[in-house]
Amino acid sequence: MLRAEIVLASADGETSTSIARRVGVSMPTVGKWRMRFLESGLLGLYDEHRPGRPRSHNDEKVAHLLQTVLESAPDHATHWSVRRAGQATGISKSSVQRYFQAFGIKPHRTKSFKLSTDPYFVEKVRDIVGLYLNPPEHAVVLCVDEKSQIQALERTQPVLPMGLGYVEGVTHDYFRHGTTTLFAALDIANGTVLTDCKPRHRHQEFLAFLKKINKSVPAELDVHVIADNYGTHKHPKVWMWLADHSRFTMHYTPTYSSWLNQVERWFGHISEKAIRRGSFRSAKELVSKIEQFVSHYNEHARPFVWTATADSILGKVKKICQLICGT
Repeated sequence: MLRAEIVLASADGETSTSIARRVGVSMPTVGKWRMRFLESGLLGLYDEHRPGRPRSHNDEKVAHLLQTVLESAPDHATHWSVRRAGQATGISKSSVQRYFQAFGIKPHRTKSFKLSTDPYFVEKVRDIVGLYLNPPEHAVVLCVDEKSQIQALERTQPVLPMGLGYVEGVTHDYFRHGTTTLFAALDIANGTVLTDCKPRHRHQEFLAFLKKINKSVPAELDVHVIADNYGTHKHPKVWMWLADHSRFTMHYTPTYSSWLNQVERWFGHISEKAIRRGSFRSAKELVSKIEQFVSHYNEHARPFVWTATADSILGKVKKICQLICGT
């Protein structure tokens, strides 16, 4: 771009001094590219071949390496390593590593996925994403779920504090002091969270949490609840209660699609910030820590920004299906 700009400016009659000052280069640089263009035209604006050792492996050799790694597996192993790929293709391990890095190949890594088998997957995705991107008026949209069996773990020895040059140290073993289940309802409009900790996670506890939501939300607002397909969420007694409270509308996520529920992201947040690295001497202490975190979180709450459209989500699912089926 810079070289072309110099040539075009020269063609318009601008002086070399003015061009050099405007684009931030020296006078000899301007003269160099003007002369190269006069001698060789557009080809003169490209870099010339530089001296140095020629490539050790031609395109066919590199293509053979990539085909081997992407389309086959080594004997007696599940994936290729740098050394194995080098031995199989006759390329040094250092060169294989460079080619892996250049083409973004990472045989040692995997990522998990699970396609939904829900026959109404498309309809449910459009319904829930529609609530996120265009929430209804005079209503509140809540993402509801429970994080069950949160363990109150006490480390057997004191935590070694973080210091200069080394990280915090914790023992791998612990004492168990019971569990709790965290029920949460995330308001997508303002990011605040309504929570309740219960010793169990049956339909009775879920129904009690729905009643708590009913008391917390102003009576003039409708309530749209996004929840997964866990059995307690569809218990007959829960449906009976919902039938008596017509302002509640349930929106169930497709099977194997809990990622559509924004409260799952919040569960990850509280696990990372307040639970995973904690040490609790009782379930009561764990519940107290959770309540303190929620109180502080709601004081500075911000909603999660949902940008994915239903079409973009379905497009990604389509790509995965094509990779699996090969069509």
